[in-house]
Formats: sequence, C-alpha cells, structure tokens
Amino acid sequence: MNILAIETSTQACSAALLSHGQLQHRFQISPQGHGDLILTMVDELMQEAGLTPAQLSAVAFGRGPGAFTGVRIATSVAQGIAFGADLPVVPVSTLAALAQAGYRHNGYESMLCAMDARMGEVYWGTYQIEQGMVSLLSDELVCKPEAVPQPETGEWHGIGSGWAIFADALRSRFPVQLEEKDAHLLPRAEEVALLAQHAVENGQTVAPQDALPIYLRDNVAKKSQK
Repeated sequence: MNILAIETSTQACSAALLSHGQLQHRFQISPQGHGDLILTMVDELMQEAGLTPAQLSAVAFGRGPGAFTGVRIATSVAQGIAFGADLPVVPVSTLAALAQAGYRHNGYESMLCAMDARMGEVYWGTYQIEQGMVSLLSDELVCKPEAVPQPETGEWHGIGSGWAIFADALRSRFPVQLEEKDAHLLPRAEEVALLAQHAVENGQTVAPQDALPIYLRDNVAKKSQK
C-alpha cells in the first residue's frame, strides 16, 4: 500500500509517504509559504520512492480544524493529485493526527487535544488509544478554553498549542485529572498517513470531490469585536 499524506493546517508544513510499511517524511516550521513548500516536499518524496501518482493507493490530508488558508492548501493539493490519478482520498482530522502523535512520541493513551483557534478560543477533542489507533470520545468543537467539556473519569494528558496559550484556563478545568502536558506537539503528515492507512484498510475513503475541509467555526472570517 502506498499512501501520500499532506498536513498544512498549522504553522508546520509536512508531507509523508507510507510505502510498503516504510514511512518517509518532510517537516518544516514555516507560518507563511505552505503552498510552495508542500509541492516541493511531495515531489521529493515521490521521486525518492520511485513512484508516480498512479501507483498510489490513496491520498490523505489534514482536513482541519486549523488555519483557514493552510486547511485549504492541503485540501486543494490532495484533490488535485487524486483527480489527476483517479485516486480515493482520506480526509483526516487534524486533532486526531495530533492525538496520534501524542501516542507515538510520548506514549499517551488518553489525550485532551487543544489547538489555538484564535479569537480567544481553542479547537478541542478528547481521544483515547484503542489497539494503537486514536478513537474520538466526543464531538470535536471550537469554544472558549473556560468552556471545554470535562471527561467524567480517568487521567488525561493535555497536548497542543492551546495548552501553551491558555494553560491557566485549561488547567482550571482539570485540576486532578491532568497528569502532564505537551504544548509544543504539532500535527504531522506522518500521523495522517498512519491514520489514513487504517481508514483505507476499513474502506473509509471518499471521492476527490467529496474530500472537504472541516473548520468547526461557521464563519471562518469572523473578526473579534473590540
């Protein structure tokens, strides 16, 4: 199975190629210029593997939530490749990719994912690991850090940029349950590829025209009120 994955929803730009069990990737922090970087990353990975788009099994992308422009870039690049080579697409939640990274890099199995959503809000999702893959426990949402829902029981780890920006407000919601946090962890294409492989194996793909971004916030151009 060959899966190309793209993730550009945060200040990080990354691409990954999962080919016959081997995972190769590119990653760079670059708040501006994802559009130029991601195409170069994709070309390099495909050339190194000696693959053409027609030899891919699927294209995966981080479908959000995240920065509006970044999510649109990932969506359009994935759709373009998939349309051109007649491939299925796997949209992967950015929060799910973040949670999978928490498991892969830190060994966390119960995670409270918070990403900065600007305007004093966070993108929020609660995940647990089941057989090595993340499982969403409740709906992903965007809200004020003081309003994030609390899991009823268990011990949790906080991950994502929201824990750096809104640390006090979030910690006040979980005074006992929170074991530790990793506020610097970012979603990467590596985890998008791994989650996509699981989705492909379970027949969870969509046609390119149905590969849509998810913003969570209804009005992505909304301005904060002064």
